[in-house]
Amino acid sequence: MSDHYYTNRPNATHDEREYTFTLRDHSYRFTTDSGVFSRERVDFGSVLLIETMNFDRTAKVLDVGCGYGPIGLAAARIADQGQVTMIDVNERAVELAKRNAKANGIHNVEILVSDVYEAVQGRSFDVILTNPPIRAGKETVHRIFSEGYDLLNPGGQMWVVIQKKQGAPSAYKKLMELFGEVEEADKSKGYLIFCARKK
Repeated sequence: MSDHYYTNRPNATHDEREYTFTLRDHSYRFTTDSGVFSRERVDFGSVLLIETMNFDRTAKVLDVGCGYGPIGLAAARIADQGQVTMIDVNERAVELAKRNAKANGIHNVEILVSDVYEAVQGRSFDVILTNPPIRAGKETVHRIFSEGYDLLNPGGQMWVVIQKKQGAPSAYKKLMELFGEVEEADKSKGYLIFCARKK
């Protein structure tokens, strides 16, 4: 059985490749590898989240399940006077994200191996971004929401991208339960962007 991208140490044979991709009018060069999520190109859901998300230049941002880095690196360009912490359980993805940050000249980032929020316990953030690992199961996705809520500062935002047919209704319900205020910020091709605000 091949391992999923949310495996801590993928066994897939290395097969690195590079590509360039434009996000919010910036061109990025990404190195990817086997055993990471969406290695061929930035997936549509992540692109939609990146193009929709909006927060202050000074924000402290957390990218949960950062993969090889597109969401977090784009966030670091928005929060150019803030700090972005990027976390992923996949060690291979984290190493790639570090290389991609360096290759794109992005320095206001910290990139850590973390099983959900393990590496950032006791810290707080203004913004949490996630394209949650649907294949890891509903329990994991809802844990990202509920434990993330506790790490957000008052007035903080959680931005989530999710496919309508892969759990969007239950995700919306869970976010409403936690936050009490959830905006559908955008939708396209079956993907929804939710922005939940902590009162």
